[in-house]
Amino acid sequence: MSNNRRDFLIKSGLGLGGAAASTFIPGIGFINAASAAELADPLAPKKPHFEGKVKSVIWLHQNGAPSTLDLYDYKPELIKLAGQPTPASFMKGIKTSTQGGVGKLFASDKRTWKQYGESGAWFSNLLPNLAQHADKLAFIKSSVTVGATHDISILKLNTGDVNPGRPSLGAWVNFALGSMNPDLPSYVVLYNGDREPSAGSVNWSSGFLPAVYQGTPFRPGDSPILYLERPELRSAAQQRGSLDLLKTLNNIGADRRPSDTELRARLESYELADRMQRAAPEAVDLDKESDATKKLYGLDDKTSESYGKVLLRARRLVERGVRFVHVVSGHPENISDAERRSWDAHSDLEGNHGTQARMVDKPIAGLLADLKSRGLLESTLVVWTSEFGRTSWGESGTGRDHNPWGYTQWMAGAGVKAGYTHGATDDIGLQVADKDTAVDTYDLHATVLHLLGLDHLKTTFLNNGRSERPTVVYGKVVKELLA
Repeated sequence: MSNNRRDFLIKSGLGLGGAAASTFIPGIGFINAASAAELADPLAPKKPHFEGKVKSVIWLHQNGAPSTLDLYDYKPELIKLAGQPTPASFMKGIKTSTQGGVGKLFASDKRTWKQYGESGAWFSNLLPNLAQHADKLAFIKSSVTVGATHDISILKLNTGDVNPGRPSLGAWVNFALGSMNPDLPSYVVLYNGDREPSAGSVNWSSGFLPAVYQGTPFRPGDSPILYLERPELRSAAQQRGSLDLLKTLNNIGADRRPSDTELRARLESYELADRMQRAAPEAVDLDKESDATKKLYGLDDKTSESYGKVLLRARRLVERGVRFVHVVSGHPENISDAERRSWDAHSDLEGNHGTQARMVDKPIAGLLADLKSRGLLESTLVVWTSEFGRTSWGESGTGRDHNPWGYTQWMAGAGVKAGYTHGATDDIGLQVADKDTAVDTYDLHATVLHLLGLDHLKTTFLNNGRSERPTVVYGKVVKELLA
């Protein structure tokens, strides 16, 4: 087949309708790109399926799995039974064991509880600042997942599958809606601490989607984007000339390989990097923020400073049209090597959660307050989430094991029923009390997509002849959470 005929088929006869419906072209094979427009500009803004309430998402992954029993899920019965063996009646339906086996029920004697706001939501003494925003939150106290190991459940949280290879939620959003700011990545990953999060890029991968839709990680510190500045002895005109030559040569190769998304992504990345040299430094420059704003995010406290900087950058990014900001919690900067851990408290829960909660409490409260004061909470969705929860029984005497059977997550912002609590766990906080209210990762993803104006059943991509969607073959919108 000649190149002219190939171009004709792809760019005209197999446009948006043709390529979507008939992806096999004799002599060419399966074409993943949906249209000529996407080949030309894959990040061009696209219309949602219906008018959504949300323009941007800030996805707050609490890495390592906090014990929501010690943050939001007040259980007097657990406190009463602490120290006793876990009653068999609470174990019904649990077919898998956790890493450390089933032990005695555990409740910290340092935990105190109080209700806040008109909603009367319960918060422990670990989150005094976030508690002041109780009436902004929609709690999901019947969250469930599968798997009880971090990497597997984190992958499911972010991509909907326990095996690598599927696109992350942020990549699906990027693919379905495109960019609101051509000078910045539409999907950005932020984290605090001194190393990339566990399992890394598979959690913000584009999977089988074109590579251009993957997340762009920004490092912690004053220079979050490596090699962004132009070399000192190289002029803007010289750089532009080099890029134009590369673009010409790469376009020749790309036209010969229309289904090579890696090459298209590389072309787009060169152009985006050129534009980012002007836009990105300003977007992440916290020096432009007032002292009052920095204090609001906890930048005056060494424990919360690093996470506060990350969330302040997240606000600056959504303010500039970044569609999806994926934030992974790490650890404070002023702690020893032995203390550099996530929320994963198999022992010393009090010390671990005391540090981690102090790290995130004021910054998240500050983010909600700041978004509200700037009018951004009306168009931004904040999701507080984790790979799973932690058990009602203790481990090593002072910690908790992994719990995929019942834990708490929450959402706040555009389109969310503020001050609402969906579902509940049983009397000791181990399992979801009413299985009909259970919210799996797929349901959370479907609900987030709905708030963005996307029907998860219609957000599809043809991969190897199969129509794939973000929620695999599962998922439902949790309508009770919608305003």
